[in-house]
Amino acid sequence: MRVVFMGTPDFSVPVLDALVEAGHEIAAVYCQPPRPAGRGKKDRPTPVHARAQALGLDVRHPTSLKPAEEQDSFAALNADVAVVVAYGLILPQPILDAPAHGCLNIHASLLPRWRGAAPIHRAIMAGDAQTGVCIMQMEAGLDTGPVLLRQATDIGPEETTAELHDRLSAMGAALIVEALAKLPGLTPDPQPEIGVTYAAKIDKSEARVDWSGPAVEVDRQIRGLSPFPGAWTEIDGNRVKLLASRLAEGQGAPGEVLNGDLYVACGQGAIELLRLQRAGKGAQDKETFLRGWPIPIGTRMSSE
Repeated sequence: MRVVFMGTPDFSVPVLDALVEAGHEIAAVYCQPPRPAGRGKKDRPTPVHARAQALGLDVRHPTSLKPAEEQDSFAALNADVAVVVAYGLILPQPILDAPAHGCLNIHASLLPRWRGAAPIHRAIMAGDAQTGVCIMQMEAGLDTGPVLLRQATDIGPEETTAELHDRLSAMGAALIVEALAKLPGLTPDPQPEIGVTYAAKIDKSEARVDWSGPAVEVDRQIRGLSPFPGAWTEIDGNRVKLLASRLAEGQGAPGEVLNGDLYVACGQGAIELLRLQRAGKGAQDKETFLRGWPIPIGTRMSSE
């Protein structure tokens, strides 16, 4: 098929690669514009932009698709279909209508659960046992379109957002290739009106750990916010990101370090911290972290 690809972050890159490997003609790649990054604050192309350039593809990064000239330019591509995954711009109706088979979105949840911006984070933070990927026919509403294909997967008890992100990206890449091979024979399945939830964008204010909460909720917060923005606490006045954890046995005052293996008491139960990061340093497993900064038993991690 003649495909317009629309995506921006790392999550989208395996999908672009899969479409190319499957033999589809990529008419153009749309992504967010380069933005200042790094110490020098020089404009840096997005992951999709960089990959598309390496593949020798036509890259476009308009700041809006509302102008008539942008819509005319898109329509002139005469695409069979547009594949959209974490693109970052609203698609006006003329864009949605331009390809022969419309625009297909790869969404990282089992719709209608977790429509919106942060479905992977929210699934882990809510304690969902399963999530998955949907190939959705896009319409004007926020992730409201009918589903063409879906695939579920269990969420591991110690899985972080980073790990689940990579698994769902690979699943989405395989599923969109399957969907394009079956078009136009797929039957759109309208989303039910019950079971709708919204995955609001993650706010940094959600990242501070409240040790008075149950261990199961603290564990989900740590795993769900890893690697970004990273749940955090204070140890002896130093801010530390907590990037991996698991449930553990133990009890004590909330935030109290219970042993030399970094078991930390919560309001109910305890967790074991597995990966941490001090300000200005790289992420470390707990053994490496403790060699550089031994934390005495009885230390209290702050929730204030």
